Amino acid sequence: MSETTQAKPFWLLIEEQILTLDSPDVSEPAIKQLAEALDAQGTNVSRHGGNLLKLRWAVDRMREAGRPLLKDLNAALSALTLDDVKDLFAATNTLLDNLGSTWPELRDPEHRPDVVKMVGQARLDLMVAKAKTFDGDQGIRFLIEDGLSDEVIMDAMGITAEQIAAVHEQIKKELAERARVTTLLTAVADKSKEEQVQHLFENNVAEPLAMEMAEVDQSVIDAVKKAMEEAIKEKERLAAEEAERKRKEAEGPSLEDIPADELIDYIDSIREIMEFSEEEKEIRVMCEQSAIPKAIVDIAVSDPDKLDELEKNAQG
Repeated sequence: MSETTQAKPFWLLIEEQILTLDSPDVSEPAIKQLAEALDAQGTNVSRHGGNLLKLRWAVDRMREAGRPLLKDLNAALSALTLDDVKDLFAATNTLLDNLGSTWPELRDPEHRPDVVKMVGQARLDLMVAKAKTFDGDQGIRFLIEDGLSDEVIMDAMGITAEQIAAVHEQIKKELAERARVTTLLTAVADKSKEEQVQHLFENNVAEPLAMEMAEVDQSVIDAVKKAMEEAIKEKERLAAEEAERKRKEAEGPSLEDIPADELIDYIDSIREIMEFSEEEKEIRVMCEQSAIPKAIVDIAVSDPDKLDELEKNAQG
């Protein structure tokens, strides 16, 4: 018997040949032709009494039913849906219950394991057909989550080992992220849903995952995002105010606010600095280091002669 033939049970090979008949009215020559066709597949039927008897019994059952067994079995398998085959063995039992009154032999220990395999193949075909309706790698994920082996998935979806490895790696990263989010949520388990979501956002959790794992709806997400945006704006406003305060503090008082005696001292300091350099940048740096108000420095670098006037006015 050939390797291909060995892959199928003998009873199924018989039924496949019977399915090729045009009519259930089978003559003796037709039986002989069936036997010879089975012989050609590597089985010994024509010269094996037991095998020939099994063929005759199968033909007799076909005559009684008025149709081939495989016609009913294939129709039942084709009618299965994914909901039907969620539980493989329950689906097999239902199928056998439906066909058992006409084909009780399907329940035989010799046949039942083969029917289970057929239902399993039907389930696989349905899974693959659904997987191919998904976009991107979602179909591959669908089959991985169902527990199919990489080899089966690669063959069914026509993908490479590298492609399925990339999907596995992405799933691994997603599982790690879920574990991280679980830890984050555990740390704020006693907080409100809004506080939990904010904690997730502050730790760079993506919005869809935050919504799912914190078990909140879009309204909570939107409320938290709005509150966080307002908090950021307020923080930016306070930071801007503080920066302005520091800028003014660094610039020092305006000319009108500088006492006369201090103004004279600042002018003397600027003149000393200007003896060391005539470069505006260097003058400004040294003046800043000496805490000389910017208002005086601006005059010194733009109109040095005006310092004399300022000094005279300060002296009264």
